Amino acid sequence: MSPLSGVLGEAWSYYKRFAGHFLVIAFVIYLVAAAIVALLSLAGSVGTFIGWLISVIAAFLVQAALVKAVQDVRDGRVDLNLGETVSAVLPYLPVVIAASILAGIGIAIGFALIIVPGLILLTFWSLIVPSIVIGGAGVFGSFGKSWRTVRGYAWHVFGTYVLVFLILIVFNIVLGVVLVALPIVARNFISNIVSGTLIAPFLALVVTLVYYRLTAAHSTSAAEPAWPPPPGPGAGQTGSGTAQWPTPEPGPPPASPPSSGPDTQA
Repeated sequence: MSPLSGVLGEAWSYYKRFAGHFLVIAFVIYLVAAAIVALLSLAGSVGTFIGWLISVIAAFLVQAALVKAVQDVRDGRVDLNLGETVSAVLPYLPVVIAASILAGIGIAIGFALIIVPGLILLTFWSLIVPSIVIGGAGVFGSFGKSWRTVRGYAWHVFGTYVLVFLILIVFNIVLGVVLVALPIVARNFISNIVSGTLIAPFLALVVTLVYYRLTAAHSTSAAEPAWPPPPGPGAGQTGSGTAQWPTPEPGPPPASPPSSGPDTQA
């Protein structure tokens, strides 16, 4: 059975149980960033550019904070509040930003090359953020850690992300129908806030749970005992530090062939 079997159901279970905690983290960060961007936009083009940078940083902060929040609630309770969660991930934020930008560039180039390389990189590099926030990897180390974690289960990971993508398409269609009566500017603004706040926690849950499940799967494979060595010279000896095949118990000696005598001579 695939180690990712039922991962979407598990993610949805966590989402429902801790929705208030996840949504507050995403909403507050997005709201603060949006307020800062709105104020900076009054300062002209320079303020607009700085506001764009803040928006990008806020998006990465949301990713890192939600991954940390998922790690926090896996024991069944919330141990870190909003401020503690953000404080816990701030040291990782520069690494998350650098690694995510490099990954984005690589994936964009891959999509430009007949799409398939981009899908491959997207699959194998999808665990970069949890590799940093949970695994403690550096900028370049996170690429290798994510790749090793996905290796051997790439099709399962890709299939999981396809299902998530289809769910997001349905969600955006429903949201668009609900907001269709609003002016397009207001519709786009509300849609971005709502979708970002509601979707980001679920994506973080899926990615983080995939990271935990695949890490456990690799650990289980590495812990499986090796098959005993075949019998050979020295089998049954002790002190070698490895298990040996049992030495067969001696049995009765084979019967001797009947000796020739007068009755058997021609």
